[in-house]
Amino acid sequence: MKPTVGQTLPTRTIESVNAEKMKLLSALMRDPNPIHFDVASVEALGMGSRTVNQGPSNMAYVLSMLGEWAGGTDRITHYRFRFLGNVFAGDRLEASGTVTSVEDVDDGLAVQCALSLTVVGGHEVLTGTGTVRLGKV
Repeated sequence: MKPTVGQTLPTRTIESVNAEKMKLLSALMRDPNPIHFDVASVEALGMGSRTVNQGPSNMAYVLSMLGEWAGGTDRITHYRFRFLGNVFAGDRLEASGTVTSVEDVDDGLAVQCALSLTVVGGHEVLTGTGTVRLGKV
């Protein structure tokens, strides 16, 4: 079925952001910022008592949702995000999207979507756009 403008993508829920995975990702990315693994550093900055998730992880939640809808992350041809707030350990998140344009191209469809990541019961922390390439429908 051909996507239509205004179509809502199936949401992806992240039940709880894991502090131990943040710590591991900090090591893998060689990210020395202690807000990702040291609660005392977060508290010293007046940001509360939970570690802060990395931006790339937040983008990955949304891109995984988009790729699942499109039939694979390899179909994502472009994305752009704006960070609006922090995601903290323990937060429950919802990644969502809406089709904003559908264009016929030589080898299928180019579908543009508005994308969002929201703390459930809270505020939007990431917004952006993504384009996927779909085969002829």
